[in-house]
Amino acid sequence: MATGRQPLMLRRFWWVSGGLVAALILSVTLGPLAALLSQPETSALLLGQDVLWQDSYLTHVAWFSLKQAALSALLSLLLAIPLARALFHRQFPGKTLLLHLFGLSQVLPVIIALFGLVAVHGAQGWLTQLMRQIGLPLPDYLFGLSGILLAHVFFNMPLATRWLVQALEQIPANHWRQAAQLDMPEWSRFCWLEWPAMRRLLPGLASLIFMLCFTSFTIVMALGGGPQATTLEVAIYQALRFDFDLASAGQLACWQLLLGTLVVLSYGWLKPATASLSSSHQPVCHYQRYALLPDGLALVCGLGLFLPPLVAIVWYGLLALFDLAWQQSLLVHTTLQSLQIALSAGTLALVLSIGLLLSCRHLSVRRQSPRWGRLLSGTGSLILLIPTSVLSTGLFILLQEKVDLFAHGFWLVMLLNALAALPYTLRALQEPMADVLLRYDRLADSLGLTGFSRLHWLEWPLLCRPAGRALALGMIFSLGDLAAIAMFGSDELQTLPWLLYQQLGHYQMRAAAATALILLLLCITLLWLVEWLASRTEHREPPSLLES
Repeated sequence: MATGRQPLMLRRFWWVSGGLVAALILSVTLGPLAALLSQPETSALLLGQDVLWQDSYLTHVAWFSLKQAALSALLSLLLAIPLARALFHRQFPGKTLLLHLFGLSQVLPVIIALFGLVAVHGAQGWLTQLMRQIGLPLPDYLFGLSGILLAHVFFNMPLATRWLVQALEQIPANHWRQAAQLDMPEWSRFCWLEWPAMRRLLPGLASLIFMLCFTSFTIVMALGGGPQATTLEVAIYQALRFDFDLASAGQLACWQLLLGTLVVLSYGWLKPATASLSSSHQPVCHYQRYALLPDGLALVCGLGLFLPPLVAIVWYGLLALFDLAWQQSLLVHTTLQSLQIALSAGTLALVLSIGLLLSCRHLSVRRQSPRWGRLLSGTGSLILLIPTSVLSTGLFILLQEKVDLFAHGFWLVMLLNALAALPYTLRALQEPMADVLLRYDRLADSLGLTGFSRLHWLEWPLLCRPAGRALALGMIFSLGDLAAIAMFGSDELQTLPWLLYQQLGHYQMRAAAATALILLLLCITLLWLVEWLASRTEHREPPSLLES
């Protein structure tokens, strides 16, 4: 009887870990938000005493934020539709590798891709020099709205293409066979077969790309080129770091929060169901020929936009490796500091995720209250509704009179990076932790496994690989972050993305190549670790459980 009562007594405190984590998340997010909303200028804005269109600068920044996001989504989809058709219908060497590279663009740190874009499209870039040699000089298009759109399309066109290719793979083979029997021309096949399959995904893809571009910080800060091409997040950063104008920063952050919440809610309403994108893994039979010219043009345009920056990253990285440019003392120090921040942020995100999910799975499994479990776990994704720029602004206002922000910059950057990675570490651990409880809870109770014994013999053997995967994901997001370090960084506190941003700003391409190489190698190593741990994660009986 004692062994049966002990787990029950310990479960009276099921709410402690989740309650503490939820309280920490709410205090760190809602506390700065309350400080931001308590500013007189923000209060006047919320009470209707001040409206957006009364300030020409606010109007311009808000309108530009929405315009560049809408144009980026439109251009990405217009290029992705013909490119997806070409990749679906054509077979060529390297097609599988290309689709894997399309997936890499979504986890590649933005600042590394910006290095490749500058190397290709900058004033001394490959394309500019080539056109100059053939007598067709190009205008400076890398900065301003055109550069922002170019970078956003580089990142989001591959995302949309992969989803649309998967949608085309869902068309049953008998539909293609019937189209061939009816001798349907290519335009009719597109209208009756391909377009309906892709059309149902377009609203969700458009809202996703719009959300990603609306909250874009690094691209706009690096390629904006001035006040005429500034979004709300970049304007917040400039108001704090350059002008120290808390009133303007508060107003801008308020509008960013309001508009960003509307964007996130619209995405949640329009997002496509992931289940509909699962590939059937059946060979696709093409019963008719397709025009080579449209597919060839789509491949040339899409690959010409996507591949040269990646080649430039690898090429200049190899040159930096052979020139031993990576041996700079500043680069070595910054690399160690970046790893320290990334490891700390990833560990904190992992600990917060475990603490929150311990209570969530108790609610969902033992108490049969999945709705309350989802509500509690939803506090971990609160950061998705509050952009990092808004949170940083609130922290700045809340703490600037109490502590030396730049002296404690390491802890602030680590905390913000951990919160930003928390939704992804939660996703990596949620199903494995719930599955362990569903399958082994009664067996562990019957054996009297509690506390450290349960962790050692049951939980850790089954959750070590998902936990390692979550840690690696948190480190990847921290390594590529620029928003937090841009707000609280200093000469003594730098990370690889911030160092690379400064080197690109001064056109120090040789030093930037070495920095990009180190950052790329670190991210690829962590990505390989994530994939390896995901492939090795299996729900199996712990070998020593019954023997214990």
